[in-house]
Amino acid sequence: MDAVFLAELERIVGPDGLVRDAGDLLTYESDALVRLRERPAAAVLPDTVDQVQQVVRLCHRSKVPFVARGSGTGLSGGALPHPDGVLIVLTRLNRVLDIDIPNQRITVEPGVTNLEVTRRVASSGYYYAPDPSSQVICSIGGNVAENSGGAHCLKYGFTVHHVLGVEVVLPDGELAHLGGEALDSPGLDLLGVIVGSEGTLAVVTKVTLRLVRRPEAVQMLLVAFDSTDAAGNAVSDIISAGIIPAAIEMMDRTTIRAAEAAVHPGFPDAEAVLIVELDGPRSEVVALFARVEAVCARNNGWGVQVARDEAQRGRIWMGRKAAFAAMGRIAPNYYVQDGVIPRSKLPEVLRRIRQLEIESGLTIGNVFHAGDGNLHPLVCYDAAVDGQADLAEQVATEILTYCLDVGGSLTGEHGIGADKACHMPKMFTTADLETMQLVRAAFDPDQICNPDKLFPTPRLCGEVPGPYRAHPAEIAGLIDRV
Repeated sequence: MDAVFLAELERIVGPDGLVRDAGDLLTYESDALVRLRERPAAAVLPDTVDQVQQVVRLCHRSKVPFVARGSGTGLSGGALPHPDGVLIVLTRLNRVLDIDIPNQRITVEPGVTNLEVTRRVASSGYYYAPDPSSQVICSIGGNVAENSGGAHCLKYGFTVHHVLGVEVVLPDGELAHLGGEALDSPGLDLLGVIVGSEGTLAVVTKVTLRLVRRPEAVQMLLVAFDSTDAAGNAVSDIISAGIIPAAIEMMDRTTIRAAEAAVHPGFPDAEAVLIVELDGPRSEVVALFARVEAVCARNNGWGVQVARDEAQRGRIWMGRKAAFAAMGRIAPNYYVQDGVIPRSKLPEVLRRIRQLEIESGLTIGNVFHAGDGNLHPLVCYDAAVDGQADLAEQVATEILTYCLDVGGSLTGEHGIGADKACHMPKMFTTADLETMQLVRAAFDPDQICNPDKLFPTPRLCGEVPGPYRAHPAEIAGLIDRV
């Protein structure tokens, strides 16, 4: 990156908005998946949408890659910088632009944190439903990019179900508005294309979100089981009975013990625990709660804890949401995966993961959104031990194979990013991937917007034989077809 280009970046964002020192750039070399690291050539921290546009236009003219980044809490390498590119850090765009309680809407900039949305409307009896475990710090822009979920996505859906409209800066610097304040907009569903596109199509600069009214009643129980099989069967039985809880979370012995040591939530020492939360009209919640307790009892659940007030409920959720960070008490490093399986396959896949743990010699903790089969296995390792990091990656990849074997998916909410792009041909045909590339090429024919994400490329995956690799010549051919 030459001096003229850097000088132009500084003119746009000012001296305090440009990071070019090699040491300072280390701050941005990875997201929360620290196994993947890459230092950007420069980073900018724009204060306004106009500055974002100017930076993108400069990159477009100069054919310089750029990557948008929020709080950096992603777990798939989705915000991994390009070594020859610009990192556009959107944390300064953190304003709440409009709150419309009568129409259950809020409009925010991408740097607003997930939990801040709920804080701003809580006094009016509303909240924002998607709740990733990192909601205290993760930003709405990143949630839109990854189509983030959380514990309550079983009943309330993912980010895509709560985004009504976005303002985006396209890869040529033009500003576009997709969707709006209405529940549905005419024309092609380009809003649905943007949400979950992992920053590969545009830079999100404004988001209009749907708010949800607080339910009349919320009840939660925590129940212990002597095996993950029994806990998994209880999950399937609850859903099969026509009960859709707000959340069903499962933790195994490893993650239970880690969370207990870290934040002392008072979890029982069991092979597995289920956290089941019901919400809605009070009479309905009371009736369904009794049925959930009966299902758990039939599956030999024990040690039932019922949250009698918000303090007890908060304590249980604290234990669940602290699980990832608590794994630092098990090992200095972990590799988290994000596969999805049918609920009925929970016992089978968990048994296979347990066998893999024995064979590999690495501890694997399991904590996940059991209601929709979204697994989060945590493969523990010590990066200081030669070969363990590579082994952990191999083990994590093997778990993804298990998910696909039973008809599941490579990701539920963390995204593909750079971490799993090379595995996309395992799930999609060449025609599938080429169709996706047609869409991407329509938005970004120069392939400079968050390159080397989502799709396998020679730079990312090498020349390993496979049914699909996005070579530059192939991309050019796709562009010609648009």
